[in-house]
Amino acid sequence: MLPTPALFSTPAFGEEAGNLVIDWRTRGFLLPEPTTRAAFLAARPSLFGGAFTWPVMTLRASALERNITTLAEFAAANGLTFAPHAKTSMSPELIHAQLRAGAWGATAATAAQVLALRHFGVPRVLLAGECYDVGALRWLAGELAAGFECLIFADSEEGVSALSAAAKGVPFRVLVELGHPGGRTGCRTLQQLREVAEAVVATPGVELAGVAGYEGTQQGPDAVRTYLRELSRAADLVTPLTDGEPIVSAGGSSYFDLVAEELQDRHVILRSGAYLGHDEGFYARSSPLADVLQPAIEVWAQVISTPEPGLALVAMGKRDVPYDLDLPMARHLRRDGEITQTRGLIVKKIQDQHAYLDADGLRPGDLVGFGISHPCTAFDKWRVLPVVDDDHLVVDLITTYF
Repeated sequence: MLPTPALFSTPAFGEEAGNLVIDWRTRGFLLPEPTTRAAFLAARPSLFGGAFTWPVMTLRASALERNITTLAEFAAANGLTFAPHAKTSMSPELIHAQLRAGAWGATAATAAQVLALRHFGVPRVLLAGECYDVGALRWLAGELAAGFECLIFADSEEGVSALSAAAKGVPFRVLVELGHPGGRTGCRTLQQLREVAEAVVATPGVELAGVAGYEGTQQGPDAVRTYLRELSRAADLVTPLTDGEPIVSAGGSSYFDLVAEELQDRHVILRSGAYLGHDEGFYARSSPLADVLQPAIEVWAQVISTPEPGLALVAMGKRDVPYDLDLPMARHLRRDGEITQTRGLIVKKIQDQHAYLDADGLRPGDLVGFGISHPCTAFDKWRVLPVVDDDHLVVDLITTYF
């Protein structure tokens, strides 16, 4: 039995979460008067009971718990330190659920995300990117001096110099990033990486902690293995320069099994994030644990027009659902209070406020439940999301801060 309500509440952010007020500014909710989070949850509303308007994105509690537990157990079983990427949800409730499951800390992509995570009460952050923002680095240096733990990437001597100039007593702990030709950030060769690592050692205000990379931009498992072996060689190169065993950080949500396998003798910090919501598109095809993880995100939207045979227009658009990897996928139909699985409903096109379905048999007023692809561009579209049980009763609310 799932503990309800407040399944994903967090003491570190509890006061702010408890003071959440839902009103006309909260998209997807239909409440005549402002309502506190606590009062709303105490009523245990149904998703279909009148408290919501369409479209609305929901999270399934059982899938979230399964996904969080699954990756925590995978990391523990493979001896990995886990810092799940917070950019997926930027939700204090979900991030603290990951911490309670055993995560060492959280990963951020930007200085602004580090600031938010610090406010959430996350004790350790890995900033998986280079930063040249002078104001942000000075703020971060002050937080390090106050006891905050943070690792940060560098892939150039200019990056090392920027960190050094902002340091305030406590050095920045640096992971030198290895990229690949045509990829994103990161040194393109081991020689370049060695030179940046040596610059870290020779520069005040910074400390060499290890190396990092991202395998997800490689074309297939064989290329991923080749890259990870290169990353392992990078760790060997910097070992004589570090104080103890170097950290090696890698891992998206498609090849974390290969990260565990190829770097099994290393001190690895895994950064997977999209596993949290999983999906019914990209990660359903690519995750090594696709048979265990469950899609946690569903968007309910209403059919508003069936103007010609084979066409249905749904009031759901680019502001509501991700569309960068795959279009949403119709999964459920609710009509006359009954929910059934869909048959033959295909999203052909999506615009600002409309989705075009290639479908027969739909009627205006029908509700359609859609699965999504790519959770990392889903959460950012919603400020407050209802968490529902398997009977579509609301058991919690989570907030996002993008």
